[in-house]
Amino acid sequence: MAQILTFLGKGGTGRTTMAIAAAKYHASFGRRVLLASQGSGPEFSLLLGASVASEPTEIAPNLQAIQFYTPYMLEQGWEQVKSLEAKYLRTPFFKEVYGQELAVLPGMDSAFAINAVREYDAGGKYDVIVYDGPGDRETLRMLGIAEIAGWYLRRFRQVLDGSDIVRALSPFVQPVSSAVLNVDWSQTEFTTEKLDDLLGQGKRTLSDPQRMAAYLVTTADPAAVAVAKYRWGEAQQIGLTVGGVILNRSSLSDAIASEFAPLAVSAVPNKTGDDWQPIIENLPDFENVANAPKPMEIDLDAQTVRLFLPGFDKKQVKLIQSGPEVTVEAGEQRHNIFLPPALQGKSVKGAKFQNQYLTISF
Repeated sequence: MAQILTFLGKGGTGRTTMAIAAAKYHASFGRRVLLASQGSGPEFSLLLGASVASEPTEIAPNLQAIQFYTPYMLEQGWEQVKSLEAKYLRTPFFKEVYGQELAVLPGMDSAFAINAVREYDAGGKYDVIVYDGPGDRETLRMLGIAEIAGWYLRRFRQVLDGSDIVRALSPFVQPVSSAVLNVDWSQTEFTTEKLDDLLGQGKRTLSDPQRMAAYLVTTADPAAVAVAKYRWGEAQQIGLTVGGVILNRSSLSDAIASEFAPLAVSAVPNKTGDDWQPIIENLPDFENVANAPKPMEIDLDAQTVRLFLPGFDKKQVKLIQSGPEVTVEAGEQRHNIFLPPALQGKSVKGAKFQNQYLTISF
């Protein structure tokens, strides 16, 4: 399993430059690195100084690069769907639809890219994967998909398990689906337990700073600083640890340092020509990410849940308890908190938002 790094911030602040520098940094220590960029334009190859394809290409010792090309990945994925359909259905109906005909829908770019990163991680060929994505809220939503999907599965299962219609139909579901799909469900490996396990793996990866971390990239421009802080808060909402801040093309000031406290801010110089070394030498300490503020802490003795929500003010944070779970809404992200057994079923007694922390008492 690899360590996965990504970069968040406003467009034009140098996220791609920092991703390349981070990949070169890790490769210099002998780690097997995959540098993955989302997008099909020529900018990435030009900045990297090497031609990059839609399959991993070695561009330096220990360093491979890939540029995710969504139409290509869509075609590959569609062929897999057709293969499964032909295996399990008596009368395939997708066989006359070809991957080359399919258009890319909004959101597909990030979805395919995140899934590709997951597959390369599972392949075990790399020690570090540096993902250069859009660095926006849609990227964060895709990264948090395991948490979101887990909530849907958990809640709708709870609702449907007690439904009269499900109890009435359940004896017929397996034999009817087996006849229609021409598959013996007793022999298949796919179960809801396995789906739970898969989603659980995704959530554990996202919440483990040794496995996955994000870094904010900004300049001294107030708009860039504000966007970086907002992305910080959104990352915390999905459980992704932000390990530090990279201040690009600017000198570090007390004002900027205080904006991102308690994170460390690393100021990097302008890139000149093909010389990456000055940037690499001023990058954050990627090994020290575990010391960053944790997105959420649960204290069973005090019966509290504490969430770190930087970038938001009190008016932007909303707490909702409906049913067995608690939902925290901050900005445009929602975090459905799956409480430990000791707190499940308890009502919220109070909530306080202070010093960027939301403390919920039960």
